[in-house]
Amino acid sequence: MPRLFGTLALDQVIGTIFYCILGVILFILAYAIISKLSPFSVEREISEDQNIALGIIIGAVIIGLSIIIAAAIH
Repeated sequence: MPRLFGTLALDQVIGTIFYCILGVILFILAYAIISKLSPFSVEREISEDQNIALGIIIGAVIIGLSIIIAAAIH
């Protein structure tokens, strides 16, 4: 396998890019599901109504999803 930057193999770089794209797709899909299941517009509540509590909850959900996706990919 050809080496990139000394010790880094090309298949490692391709694997990293693949799992990065897969994680982003899963994250977007999960956020879309959360947004569709909520009885109100998440974007409008955060941007127009300045709902700080909802922003904190969505931030916590984002961090939780990131940890779950990273653990599943790892």
